[in-house]
Amino acid sequence: MKPAAFDYVVPRAVSEAVDALGNGGRKAQVLAGGQSLLLEMHLERIRPDLVVDINRIPELDDMQIIDNTLQVGALIRHHVFESTQAVPGPLGSLLSLAVVNIAHPPIRARGTMVGSFGWGHPASEWCAIAMALDADIQLQGPQGARTVEARDYFHGPLKTARRPGELITSVRYPLLAEHTGVGFIEHRRTHFCFAQVAVAAVLTVHDGVISEARIGLVNCADRPLRAHAAERALTGVEIGPPMDGYRLPEDHPFTRAGRIAAEQDAVPVAEPYADLEYRRHAIAVVAARTLCQAANDHRSRIGGTKGGSQ
Repeated sequence: MKPAAFDYVVPRAVSEAVDALGNGGRKAQVLAGGQSLLLEMHLERIRPDLVVDINRIPELDDMQIIDNTLQVGALIRHHVFESTQAVPGPLGSLLSLAVVNIAHPPIRARGTMVGSFGWGHPASEWCAIAMALDADIQLQGPQGARTVEARDYFHGPLKTARRPGELITSVRYPLLAEHTGVGFIEHRRTHFCFAQVAVAAVLTVHDGVISEARIGLVNCADRPLRAHAAERALTGVEIGPPMDGYRLPEDHPFTRAGRIAAEQDAVPVAEPYADLEYRRHAIAVVAARTLCQAANDHRSRIGGTKGGSQ
């Protein structure tokens, strides 16, 4: 199937892209990687009057650390984060754990991290990590530049705070302290499906006790979530000795936190291959295993033995 006819422009600067997006009230779409956009256009679920190709804007093809914050430009491809050396410290480890779950290599070579925020899909790995870390989204539009925090950005399935005529120029994540433990685990029906559930976990630990937990949930509601109730349940908890995430006791703090995430934080919907009971069970199990992975990662960073299943 071919897409409906559309006009096509290739701006060379952010200002030109914004002018094109806001010109004449036409329905416009931004093309960066195009891995979601082009499919939707071929299926004619999206019929833009204008496609604005931003791939020739050099200032968007940049990633840098500014004031202890990672700033990722709109043209940085997924595959960049496959290397743990791309971003320093635990944040780089977290991004590298997550990225290998995004589709498959050809998609990761062309698709962009920022494109995930333009799309706003509930099953986006990057968007859930942004929620967990209190990232923010930088936008440029006809009225100028503005910043939207991740917690205020996602409004529902494929609905975001981005206004007509605005371009996402970058996403900013705070770097994580060196001894922070991180984990990311995803469960899907087949390799080519979206995640049924995935969990990002970040643990700050002092003297063996969790002082802060951050948990992002993927495809556990109509938008990316942060599991605040589960996080509160973990504050002040001792991480204990290394554990196998696949053999956690029912009374383990991570198991309890997983159940809280599933029952209090998540708002799943039934799917053809997964009823609500199954979905909540999967969320609880994956959350507990991811927390175990993050705790083991913390131990390895302070010189202990990682141990346990990842």
